Amino acid sequence: MNISGQDLILACSAIGAGLAVIAGVGPGIGQGIAAGHAAAAVGRNPGAQGKIMSTMLLGQAVAETTGLYGLLIAMLLLFVRPLG
Repeated sequence: MNISGQDLILACSAIGAGLAVIAGVGPGIGQGIAAGHAAAAVGRNPGAQGKIMSTMLLGQAVAETTGLYGLLIAMLLLFVRPLG
């Protein structure tokens, strides 16, 4: 089997898109850990709930950008045609 030209580029784009989507795994795990620790912290000190929750949500928003960038790269690789 001889793959060359545009078929090779499309195949490599699909592989690259699959690898880019893996970037969504890290933020998901990190956000789950952060939410678990925040829930434990609120359980220990209910008076600090507002401060704990705002800090947790800010951290999760920053962490989520990595997953969104991976999704953006995957969509660009799949739907933008480099050769025409």
